[in-house]
Amino acid sequence: MFKVFLLVGTNLGDRHDYLQRAIGQIGQLIGPIITLSSVYETQAWGKTDQPDYLNQVVIAQTNLQPHEVLKRILQIELDLGRKREEKWGARTIDIDILFYDEIVLNDPDLIIPHPQLQNRRFTLEPLAEVAPELIHPVLKQNMLYLKNNLQDCLIVKKL
Repeated sequence: MFKVFLLVGTNLGDRHDYLQRAIGQIGQLIGPIITLSSVYETQAWGKTDQPDYLNQVVIAQTNLQPHEVLKRILQIELDLGRKREEKWGARTIDIDILFYDEIVLNDPDLIIPHPQLQNRRFTLEPLAEVAPELIHPVLKQNMLYLKNNLQDCLIVKKL
């Protein structure tokens, strides 16, 4: 079994319901949930003139290979009404693969670890909560260190 770290986010509709539905589908389609972070409310990143997000880190076990996990994540997003109309646009659900065990992958359609996670407070706050000592396989620093040395000043609050 592999351990996959996912970030689930939503800023449209009933955000709590979308989080719960996405997590339920992750458990069914990707593998058993091991750990959930707290839910964090976050200012929008990238395109800031939109509603605040709810974000949560999910750690699941899976037998699936990374590209199959991505395929299933994209299906979950589609099932929950995700529309890809503009970069960083508002969305009912967004699921990112942060880590997949210690694998480093750089394919045109999938980069693991997520290439921006070390720059985003909305990712590092929940990630450092559930895996503070997890070492980034490329940067060779743990999540707590990355969070504490972050330049991102967006407001991220635990609910």
